[in-house]
Amino acid sequence: MNIEKINIKAKANLINVLDSYKIIAEMNDYYFKLVKEKREFVWHKHPETDEVFITIEGKFKLAFRDKVSELDEGDMVVVPKGVEHKSIFEDVCCVMLIEPKTTINTGDAEGNLTETELEWI
Repeated sequence: MNIEKINIKAKANLINVLDSYKIIAEMNDYYFKLVKEKREFVWHKHPETDEVFITIEGKFKLAFRDKVSELDEGDMVVVPKGVEHKSIFEDVCCVMLIEPKTTINTGDAEGNLTETELEWI
């Protein structure tokens, strides 16, 4: 059994390209993904699964149809399955997502922001 320690900040420092999801760990059928972003995402939802956002560096906004939540470094939010949302990154921010391996970043709104080929770092 290979058990290794993962330093999330060190992994975040390896990301040099914005808007490219990187896998840093897996547990059962879930991936732990890091992404650095500076963009406004698309409205979407994940009909089959909840989604976890954890702010590693920086801050961003998570918009819902009825409100906007501001997440600072260290904050976490669980978006329940089926809830429409979009992230808004006014400055560069690093976020960890925890979700099933089969989850597509754009959920039910596949398009030019959909990323299906993820790299391990």
